[in-house]
Amino acid sequence: MIGCTKLLCGTATVSEAIKFNRTDNIPPQFLQFSDKNRPLVVWNTTNRCNLRCKHCYINAEDIDYSNELTHDEAREFIRDLAAMRAPVLLFSGGEPLLRKDLFELGRYAVDMGLRAVISSNGTLIDDEMAQKIKMAGFQYVGISIDGAPETHDDFRNKKGAFDEALRGVKACQKIGIKTGVRFTVNKHNQQDLPEIFDILKNEGIPRFCMYHLVYAGRGEQMIEMDTTLDEKRKILELVSQKTVELHNQGVEVEILTTDNHADGIYLLNQIRRRQPERSEEIIKLLEMHGGCSAGTKFANVDPQGNVHPCQFWQDYSVGNIREKPFSEIWTSDDEMMVKLREKEKHVTGKCGSCNYKSLCAGCRIRARAVYGDIWAEDPACYLTAEELGIAE
Repeated sequence: MIGCTKLLCGTATVSEAIKFNRTDNIPPQFLQFSDKNRPLVVWNTTNRCNLRCKHCYINAEDIDYSNELTHDEAREFIRDLAAMRAPVLLFSGGEPLLRKDLFELGRYAVDMGLRAVISSNGTLIDDEMAQKIKMAGFQYVGISIDGAPETHDDFRNKKGAFDEALRGVKACQKIGIKTGVRFTVNKHNQQDLPEIFDILKNEGIPRFCMYHLVYAGRGEQMIEMDTTLDEKRKILELVSQKTVELHNQGVEVEILTTDNHADGIYLLNQIRRRQPERSEEIIKLLEMHGGCSAGTKFANVDPQGNVHPCQFWQDYSVGNIREKPFSEIWTSDDEMMVKLREKEKHVTGKCGSCNYKSLCAGCRIRARAVYGDIWAEDPACYLTAEELGIAE
């Protein structure tokens, strides 16, 4: 994730990041700068979902799926994550609230010392559900809102999905559960971004994460729906502008982007022009972040227990937690994982020539989807050769 608020508004410093890296209790807002190879783990608790979203990376549907991790297998998995001191366990789906033992497993994770959070479409969260989430000990709920009401409902293939998602946000906030909005930007909702920023301000939502499209699952069919390179630049201009505006207005909201680490280099170049004295610190923070975190600070476990470098990499498994503990799988010498941990040595094309490849290295899933080569350049990089320090 690229912390727009942290980088543009100076709400994070290198000295703070270093201080927290010396401890095992890194605050969640500083995890993006962690130098520890203990990943944030996204667990797809179930493939089942009550919606059928156009960009779903696991093709989730509202049907019963077989062979998902049992309750006892899930508890063993959680114990292992706690023993290796994983910083966060994110309960995702499908729709995690459809897993019947979610709250019991969430409470178990919290009791074992893990920071448990939920990623939800929000449509099932009313006051009663929010109370259950709080009682289980979940510390954060990320709710997907992908546009203004009409756009969101179309994207989620359900009339009224926007109102239900916003109801979920409010229900959580009302009882003190920290809540944020997740927004996957594409050609059909980019025009709604100003309205989304208004919603953040008006509803007092403290966190907003804009996801760039990754061509996986149903997302593979959406390559033509991705924004153009020129549009990506305009989107980041808007996000940057709104980030600074909200900060200057005293609105307490953290703005982040994810799945396109070129955003970090874009912000660095902005800061070089406007606050050159901060450039070196921004470079240090981006170095600590390390670009794409697939296979390093980030891991995914699917409903059947397969371990993946990231949630969009469902066709490549490093191992299965039914056969070997996650902690052993994660520290194995799997060839792909080794390469991902030194990705700047293997990327080619524009990514290979980039002066900032150690700070980014692009998205390997998009590269493969477009070029058939996992180490090719990221087709979603919108920066010029000059901005990337590439000699013409």
